[in-house]
Parts: sequence; structure tokens; C-alpha cells
Amino acid sequence: MPSPEPPPSTGASGRPAGPARPARADARRNREKLLAAAGAAFTAADDTVPLEAIAREAGVGIGTLYRHFPTREALVEAVYAAELDDVTSSAPVLLAELSPEAALRAWVDRYAAFVATKRGMIDTLRAGWASGSMATPTTRERITAALAMILAEGARTGSFRTDVDPEDITALLFGVFLSTAASNSPEQNGRLFELVIDALRPMGGR
Repeated sequence: MPSPEPPPSTGASGRPAGPARPARADARRNREKLLAAAGAAFTAADDTVPLEAIAREAGVGIGTLYRHFPTREALVEAVYAAELDDVTSSAPVLLAELSPEAALRAWVDRYAAFVATKRGMIDTLRAGWASGSMATPTTRERITAALAMILAEGARTGSFRTDVDPEDITALLFGVFLSTAASNSPEQNGRLFELVIDALRPMGGR
């Protein structure tokens, strides 16, 4: 005689426990609002940003923030990952809409915004990476890969030189950000970006 099937597992209420439900739409919206508010706050900050201020800007309570991000480190890591995903995934989108030169200029501005956000959380990031509590992201490799995509399309269409190493352009852009960090001048950044892009054009196209 076959053994009877075990009874379904029950939750705390005594009702059968079903499969885990996906996060509710409002919970996902709250998380997105918190990431957006934190990114803006980290970009504008000169000092440590209180988590209460981020929750208030997102229009949620501090308890909601802690449910999504139990620690400051968790919030910082999530903002960094979201910003990095955004800047690297924007390259093919821009290329689909713009010429390679215009796509590169728009992408560099997006990269600059990512760097500005990182400045407001760099101490937390460095501490987390040093302690191992945060995974060290492959930021430079991903940035260079996105840049290489745009440069390759520019070389294919004749807009950019064919002898440029994307790693060199990543280093040039990093030098721009490093040299202008103290002045924080978007106008100067823009002029320097234009010089970098001009150096990419074939000699006959200048």
C-alpha cells in the first residue's frame, strides 16, 4: 500500500505556504526611489550624507530604507552597481541613436556623472573593498569595454582613427577627472573632453 503524501507545509498562519511571491510593485518602486535619491545626494555631498535625509528625499520612512538596505555599505554598494550598469549599458543605446562622435560625447558626459556620484561615497567604497565586505567591481574593464564599442564604430565609419587603444582613452578621461576634481568645473571638463575627442579624429578630418 503506498505511503500517504506528506501534508503541505504551512506558514505561521496555518495556511498552506505557497511559492515565494515576487517583490510587490510598490516595494520595487521604493527601492528605485531610494537609489535615485541616494545617487543625487552622494553627487551633491561635501560630507557624509545622513540616511534619514535620503529616506526623506525618496518620500519613505527610515524603516523602509533599512528594509531594503540594512547598512550604509549596502546602500552605497547598490548605488554604485546601479550607476555602473547604467553608464556601461548606455553605450549601445547611444550608438543606435547618434553618430559615433555624438554618442561618444554623450557617453563621456554620462561617465562624468558616474564619477561625480562616486566621489560622495568613495570613503565607504574604499573601506568596503579593503575589508572584503564589498566585492571589488571590474569598473575599469567595463568602462573600457563600453568605450571600445563606441571607438570601434567610429573607426568603422571613418569618424575616428583606427590605431587608438581604448585603454589609453580611459586613462586620458581618468586624468581629466583627477585633474579637475578640486575645481569641479563642468565647463573645463567639457573643453578637455572636446580635446580628447578631437585627438581621435583622423588627421584629414580635423
